[in-house]
Amino acid sequence: MSRVGKAPISIPAGVTITNNNGNVTAKGPKGEVSQFIGTEITTDIADGVLTVNRPSDSKQHKALHGLYRALIHNMVVGVSQGHTVKQELVGVGYKVSNQGNLVDFTLGYSHRIMLEIPQEIKVTTETLKGQNPSITMECADKQLLGQIAAKIRSFRKPEPYKGKGIKFAGEVLRKKAGKSASK
Repeated sequence: MSRVGKAPISIPAGVTITNNNGNVTAKGPKGEVSQFIGTEITTDIADGVLTVNRPSDSKQHKALHGLYRALIHNMVVGVSQGHTVKQELVGVGYKVSNQGNLVDFTLGYSHRIMLEIPQEIKVTTETLKGQNPSITMECADKQLLGQIAAKIRSFRKPEPYKGKGIKFAGEVLRKKAGKSASK
């Protein structure tokens, strides 16, 4: 039994949701997001509440029921409030700057890394004295935002001894003891 799939989704004011032959589209003040869910899983909208229904209790339908309900909920939150990801660059000499959606990373390699961010994502970089450089991204599409954040993190993953690398803000890294601890 899918507990996630049974939960209703409240639709805030200013957000419209349409389902055209399995293609669910959410429009709101922060933008428009679309997701294909197929024709087997159906959606019902009544009194500002959206419910996701499955045709049977088969294992496949149960799995898709919870998945598509979560994806539609992320769409509704994205177009009404937006999603935000903040990442920090921890390391001596690590820098980040942007000009529009072109982001320039200096991560201790012999070359700089340039990344073109999709137009749907709003990017801001910040370098304050005494703090780690940070990059903040905002978007209505949570999937796209997470994919780009993972791509940026893959440039220099945090290493477990000193904690240097690109990490999410608020992330706690488990550090390992060095060689001297084995004596």
